[in-house]
Amino acid sequence: MAVVVAACATTTSPTGRTQYMAYSDAQLNQMGAQAFAEMKSKQQTTGGQQSRYVQCVVDALVPHLPPEWRNLPWETAVFVDDTPNAFALPGGKVGVNSGMFKVAKNQDQLAAVIGHEIGHVYARHTNERVSRQAATSTGLAVIGALAGARYGQTGSDLVTQGGGTLAQLGVLLPFSRTQESEADEIGQRLMAQAGFDPAQAVDLWQNMMASGGGRSPEWLSTHPDPQNRIRALEARAPALQPLAQEARRAGRTPQCGP
Repeated sequence: MAVVVAACATTTSPTGRTQYMAYSDAQLNQMGAQAFAEMKSKQQTTGGQQSRYVQCVVDALVPHLPPEWRNLPWETAVFVDDTPNAFALPGGKVGVNSGMFKVAKNQDQLAAVIGHEIGHVYARHTNERVSRQAATSTGLAVIGALAGARYGQTGSDLVTQGGGTLAQLGVLLPFSRTQESEADEIGQRLMAQAGFDPAQAVDLWQNMMASGGGRSPEWLSTHPDPQNRIRALEARAPALQPLAQEARRAGRTPQCGP
């Protein structure tokens, strides 16, 4: 694993966190565009008012990214799916399920969702995650081979199977929670810079909690516990309000709908 990680490029996330990347942005952007095209070919999409609504929010948020990200060929699609979900892929591809409009009840709450997803792209989270998974898989294969040489097939199986479980619980899942929290922070700032109300991110997650059922404990999940998430969003909102007020004074007053 150390050899694989050493071969990765080192970057810094928008919040100052050190990252290791095994792939170029161009590679991930190409894969994101291919995946988005495939999704659109296999799933029903809808146009009209909902599509224009999503595009309006994206158009309000994207200008506040650095030029490298602002100049991506941003593209949106609304998928006919009752699940309240949204995503963004490398290369500037944003998808929103039609079910999200039942939870994101106004443009500010939709901006919180889309800002969070754009935050994943801006912070190179997909690249970071697949790079770490590749390093973890390679490391376990090497350790398993060494264990097999010393203890036979049983030793190899114990390492690769047990090690995979430990890596999932101890490395990959907590790492994903870090990414989710970072995307929350980036997205909430983006929405304030665009003139949306950053406090509405709190309302969005309260709506999400009200619409959902039970969930796994935080340590078994790729996402932060909703209550912890809400507390972090609440804590940041007051400091971001002056940014939103400045945006509105500068004429950035989104009129997206619904």
